[in-house]
Amino acid sequence: MEALVIHAPGDLRVEEVPTPELGPGQLRVRVRCGGICGSDLHYYQHGGFGTVRIKEPMVLGHEVAGMIEAVGAGAGSFAAGDRVAISPSRPCGLCRYCQQGLQNHCLDMRYYGSAMRTPHVQGAFRQEIVVEHWQAHRLADSVSDGEGSMAEPLSVALHAVRRAGPLLGKRVLVTGCGPIGALAIIAARRAGATHIVATDVGSHTLGKALKVGADEVVNVAQEPEGLARFTADKGSFDVLFEASGNQRALVGAFDALRPRGVIVQLGLGGEMTLPINTIVAKEFELRGAFRFHEEFAVAVELLNKGLVDVKPLISATLSYRDSARAFALAADRSQAMKVILNFD
Repeated sequence: MEALVIHAPGDLRVEEVPTPELGPGQLRVRVRCGGICGSDLHYYQHGGFGTVRIKEPMVLGHEVAGMIEAVGAGAGSFAAGDRVAISPSRPCGLCRYCQQGLQNHCLDMRYYGSAMRTPHVQGAFRQEIVVEHWQAHRLADSVSDGEGSMAEPLSVALHAVRRAGPLLGKRVLVTGCGPIGALAIIAARRAGATHIVATDVGSHTLGKALKVGADEVVNVAQEPEGLARFTADKGSFDVLFEASGNQRALVGAFDALRPRGVIVQLGLGGEMTLPINTIVAKEFELRGAFRFHEEFAVAVELLNKGLVDVKPLISATLSYRDSARAFALAADRSQAMKVILNFD
């Protein structure tokens, strides 16, 4: 079968790779769609991010959906022909964090398309993949393969909302409206947020933010003081979801966040220098949000029941054989949010 293999920055090749043998409790899935994630872009553009670097050829991709082709012994009630979204998260289940229900902090995590460990964990941008049956979640007929591939980034947003605590009746600010920020808007609204304001530096992303449920948007490139109206009486917002990974976006939101507000940091960027005196004086709670676990099943259920709509975020679907054009488009926030690769 064919797969998309990254060798170095800008060197992404379609190559033949073997399909593993199907074992007990496993499913062989014909991958139909895969979403290009920010981490995929970092590998393609820069060879990695932070200290994580490509050291050997690696199949990219971790946001995928497809159809089951074959079912191994003891793989539950799955059958050939079932359409599924696949969780890329494969915790060991044995380490102390897994045993505490913190599988996203597993000490022996194998996450598709990751160079965090060597040998690298090969990804899911391939025509066929063999997965554990517990990674697969059935998709309703009403959910397209492209929407199914969005279950993974939606899970990230759902985990962030869980980290924020109760949102019923809360005023929420989202900084950075790429796919994760936009999905955080969707998740926060579903959790009961009554007023959501989103900021970004691009008009295209802010337009999408409005389509998926933001009440107001602020283009901070055109209106640097756009959050000033929310700073009276020590701030208006109860919760901040920071999805840009940009220090200026995070610190620039502090005046608009009320005392004892909750900050959930979703975006990953470089190291940041923060005004600790402000964090202390306003008694902010700064919380990280990293990946997900049980939220994947929730994401698929929300999609299956039509309780969330991710279609406005899907900008284009291109063949995996046209990967250079697909990755270039995915990197252009003036034109695209989520670009889907078709593996048919």
